[in-house]
Amino acid sequence: MTGFVYLVGAGPGDPGLITLKGKEAIQKADVIVYDRLASSRLLRYARANAELIYVGKSPDHHAYTQQEINDTLVQKAKEGKCVVRLKGGDPFVFGRGGEEGERLISEGIRFEVIPGITSAIAVPAYAGIPVTHRDYNSSFAIISGHKRSSIDWERLANASETLIFLMGVSNLPMIVEQLMKYGRSKETPVALIRWGTRVEQETLIGKLADIEQKVREANFRSPAVIVIGEVVHLRERLSWFENKPLFGKRVLVTRARSQNSVLAEKIEAWGGEAWEFPTIRISPPSDFAPLDQALRQLSSYDWVIFTSVNGVEYFFQRLRELNMDIRQMAKARIAAVGEKTAAVLQEKGIIVDVLPNDFKAESLVKSLRTQVTPEEKVLIPRGNLARNLLPQELERMGCQVTAVDAYQTESNIESATEIIEMLQEKKIHILTFTSSSTVKNLVEGLRPYCDDILSLLNQTTIACIGPITAHTAEKLGLKVDIVAESYTIDGLMESLIKVKTH
Repeated sequence: MTGFVYLVGAGPGDPGLITLKGKEAIQKADVIVYDRLASSRLLRYARANAELIYVGKSPDHHAYTQQEINDTLVQKAKEGKCVVRLKGGDPFVFGRGGEEGERLISEGIRFEVIPGITSAIAVPAYAGIPVTHRDYNSSFAIISGHKRSSIDWERLANASETLIFLMGVSNLPMIVEQLMKYGRSKETPVALIRWGTRVEQETLIGKLADIEQKVREANFRSPAVIVIGEVVHLRERLSWFENKPLFGKRVLVTRARSQNSVLAEKIEAWGGEAWEFPTIRISPPSDFAPLDQALRQLSSYDWVIFTSVNGVEYFFQRLRELNMDIRQMAKARIAAVGEKTAAVLQEKGIIVDVLPNDFKAESLVKSLRTQVTPEEKVLIPRGNLARNLLPQELERMGCQVTAVDAYQTESNIESATEIIEMLQEKKIHILTFTSSSTVKNLVEGLRPYCDDILSLLNQTTIACIGPITAHTAEKLGLKVDIVAESYTIDGLMESLIKVKTH
């Protein structure tokens, strides 16, 4: 049975600009044929067993010719597979999607086009340049700047107030010459935006008269979008992306995959690029017996103490699985470490009785000294790697403590060689650690792939969620630059922004 091909526009680089329909196609594809300008981060949506084929093109090198790309699409589809052709920008805006579609039609292969956000519009927008503005222009033209393009320069020069050239950096001298030859003023503003919408975005502003010299002096390279017209002046007022506090910073997020999204979303909201590299996996305990025994005696506990969000979630998940009523813990007073832990408990209808201002076990111990009495029974549902400080101190106070694993934390290193390469190329600027286990797992997980992993990691800015995590990092030989004042994700973000903006 013949397969199906999706021609998917990946957008200009920021993976957040993929359409919902494009993401769905990636998620179900058997084969993904992707190019240089499609963000590799989009490949993380692919199924684990999907075949990935890189067919990237650059001005001086083609991994595949267009004919070979067409042949690959046909071959994989005739094998009965669901194929995604993932293309930077939009497939039908200088993306050669039309040629690919014609070949598929000639072979009797069904296909669908999923448009993408073209770089011709998105990249100027990320540089603060609207391609239209009623005070400046009523039209714009998108032109291929490729040397083989056939352009009627005499008509083009003044056909639209705004001209947008794609793939034109190497031919900039010819573009400038022809436009001025046919009537464009040498004072016409010009913007070149390199790697637009990405963390590497770089914008160069000039005029037709001097832009060539500025490009040479800056050693400005492709890929870049060229915008020519009075709308370029608006960048001075409308630049927004490059003014974000974390713009230009790629941040490695080392939390468990299930928890990565919150931190990643906050990083990207502030202009950084979050590169998710989960070093731990959170899962149910390997043995439920101790937790189940404690839950069946839940009505007997005077205190239940939660030290993490994970502890709350897995505790209540097991209650549901055992079909147990939460009212059995009506007798117990509730203590928690961390505002987020307390907030999750409140979402479940439980108000915390004891919540220290400082989000660590030592502070909770201090708060509980005046609250607990000897012989009281205390239940602590926690992770398998939790410190023993809290149960030990409560036992010294005379309490009967039951500490059980509600979940377990395991090492989970994926794509280690990719991270090593990015560190070596200085493409990662900040490392974030949200627990001691993330530090240990990152260092030990990467060590087999690099003889001097500590030196490589210490080239970056290292940020920790709190002093305990920072202490673990320093014991392992890392140089900690930032420790959050408030031991939460929001506190970590505030510390990152404060350092970046000062």
